[in-house]
Amino acid sequence: MKKYKAIIFDLGGVIINIDYTLTQKAFAKLGIDEKNEFYSKKKQTKIFDKLEIGTICNTQFLKELQKKSNNSNLQEIKDAWNSMLLDMPKERLDFIHSLKENYTIYLLSNTNSIHINRIKKDMGKKKWAYFISLFDKIYLSHEIGLRKPNKKAFQVILKENDLKPEEVLFIDDSSQHIKSARELKINCHLLKKTENIVTLLLDKARLKHH
Repeated sequence: MKKYKAIIFDLGGVIINIDYTLTQKAFAKLGIDEKNEFYSKKKQTKIFDKLEIGTICNTQFLKELQKKSNNSNLQEIKDAWNSMLLDMPKERLDFIHSLKENYTIYLLSNTNSIHINRIKKDMGKKKWAYFISLFDKIYLSHEIGLRKPNKKAFQVILKENDLKPEEVLFIDDSSQHIKSARELKINCHLLKKTENIVTLLLDKARLKHH
């Protein structure tokens, strides 16, 4: 029976529900429309990459989008950008908390401070503090300067926490991220839209300790 020492969770689409199409539609309403290739789960233009690795600031990012819009103000653009963020079911948080007894838990997310600030605001101080407490360490792309599928993002976690790839389970909803982690020999699960981490991990016999 396989035993893992650590589990690395993605954030968007795994812990928090997101809908990229909501941002695409909100952008289109503001005149920012690139036939859905501008920003999606599988593809995004360089400006989003720069935001996610922290090489441009939030204001620069919003102003660049503003240039593509129909005279929208920065708040309207920020709200459109945040519109993909949905709920974070408490059952998922409580389940991750229950895993802490047997595993070290990490978060690895391609994200940005605009989204993180919005999530913090929506959750409130108490729930956000609970969320932070679930993880032994949190790795956010805009803070570490690396984003998936760059292998270095995974290697940072392995090295800093003295983990061997075969001891780790990585859960993400993007196939390109899974592919990169698998090339490093990390155990992976590509989370489908119909799956939930709670039922998924409860059903995985290989996660049980004997």
